[in-house]
This record gives sequence, C-alpha cells and structure tokens, in this order.
Amino acid sequence: MENQVILVTGANGQIGTVLVQELRKVYGKDNVIASDINPSDLDGPFELLDITEPDNILSVIRQYRVTQIYHLAALLSSKGEVKPHLTWRINLSAYLDILELARQENIGRIFFPSTIGIYGPTTPKIDTPQHTSFEPKTVYGITKWTGELWGQYYKDRYGLDIRSIRYPGVISYQSIPEGGTTDYAVEMFFDAKLHGHYTCYLSAETRLPMIYMPDVISATLQLMDAPASDISLAMGYNIAGFSITPSELSEAITEHLPLFSIDYKPDERQKIADSWSDSIDDSRARKDWNWSPNYDLAAMTKDMLDNIDI
Repeated sequence: MENQVILVTGANGQIGTVLVQELRKVYGKDNVIASDINPSDLDGPFELLDITEPDNILSVIRQYRVTQIYHLAALLSSKGEVKPHLTWRINLSAYLDILELARQENIGRIFFPSTIGIYGPTTPKIDTPQHTSFEPKTVYGITKWTGELWGQYYKDRYGLDIRSIRYPGVISYQSIPEGGTTDYAVEMFFDAKLHGHYTCYLSAETRLPMIYMPDVISATLQLMDAPASDISLAMGYNIAGFSITPSELSEAITEHLPLFSIDYKPDERQKIADSWSDSIDDSRARKDWNWSPNYDLAAMTKDMLDNIDI
C-alpha cells in the first residue's frame, strides 16, 4: 500500500473532502493528489484540474506517477437537469478519457462512483437487486449507468481493474452538498440546528435509501483494498445503509431537538425521487467483500447532531 500514488478528481465535493483525508491517513499525505476545478484548502498535494481536458489529466498522472485514480468529479441529479450537455461531458466523456489514459499509462486500479440514480420506473422498488432493469430518468442517472457499462467493457477487453459502488443518498456533517435529490437529509440537520425549522422539497412519505458518510468511506476503502480475486464485477455494487422518509428523519431529529418543526413543499425533485427505489439488496457486496454498514438511523442522527457546529 505504501507504494501507491492516488489521484482523486472532484476532491472538493461532499465525498471527496472526507475521502482524501482518509486516504492520506492510509497512504501518506504526499501520496494522495487531490484535484478539482476550484482551489482547495485541503492540506497536501493539490492540482487545479479541469477533467474535460485529458492532456492536463495525463500531465498530472505522469508528473506524480499515479497508480490509482478515484474519479469523483460529477454534476449531480437535480443540477444535471439544468445543464444536461455539461453533465454528459463531465460525468461520462471525462470518465471515458480517464479509462483510456489508465489503459495507456498502466494505471493499476480505478474507482468510479455510481448511484441509485441509475434506477428508474421499471426498476423494482423494494430490495432492488444487483442485476435488474435500469431506465434512469435523469441525465445524471444516464451518465452513471453508461459509465458502469464502459467500466465493465474496459475490464473485459483490456483487463483494467475497475471498481464501483452505487451510492445511496449520502448524509454527512462535513459540508452541505448541492445538486442532489437526496440532499434534503443533510439540509434538514443544518436547518434544525440553525433555525429550528426546515421546509422539505420532497413529500413527507418519500422513502429513499440513505447511507452515512463513515460507511461511505469504509465501503469505498474496503472495496478498493479487496483482492482482485474477490471482485466479481466492474459494474457498481449495490450497497445500503438504511431507508427513510423525510417524516421519519424529522421524528428522529425531534427526539434530540424537541422544538424542531418541518413543513413540505415538493418541487421538481419529487419526480426524480419517485423514480428511485425504496430499498436495496446489497447481498452481492456482502458476499464478495464482506460489506456491512455500521450506522442505522438512530446512530447516524445522534452523530450528526453531535458534530454539526453552528
């Protein structure tokens, strides 16, 4: 592990800011190269990088002799609907460039984050299986599903070690994300502590799969550290933390903040949420690399409220 040099794209994002810190604990600060299109205050090597410019990516790969890439840069679901062509360029075209550079430069391992956004109205909503019908209704979902297919293609044809996870909605206290349909869950915590009230853009009983950030990080590192012989696919692995509705989350918060209140004004994001699953079957990940979450709704709620400093 000590000989790995890791490039992380999209390092300023919700997952990237936390993942970079954890990777540096494992591999050493100087062996994890954070990159983003915007400047960062992360401590350690950082490169301003536009991932739609493959020559610049290649320059960074060669400069640092990169051996692994975590490709996190993306536009998320609701923001992607505003700029569909840009979303395609960032989420898919840039990933295809990275796959080709990895092939040319003999990069040892690639991580590609997928999403429950690949699910659609034909996908079974209860215990969504690993292999099923995927007809995503957003550009974000289309790019991520296509990215999974490209990853499997590059593994099958060129032998690249591609690994991927279909993340549920991610809850974290480190930052307030922007552009995701499941971001209400993070916003609710911050508004609860700051204002004592939250107006939710999804209906009270919209059930969606969620996962807490510590489980996101442990799952990602666990997958990437697993022996290649244990990894049976380059497509995104289903993983799940817990499934909740906005109403259930607000009740969990009220147990700690009794004066907290909520109202509901669903907007265009409701249609996106309605096309996704209620719950996920992640038995393939549990079998292949012993995945299991550590946080349920109650444990996550307490930890979030303990760590949000307003």
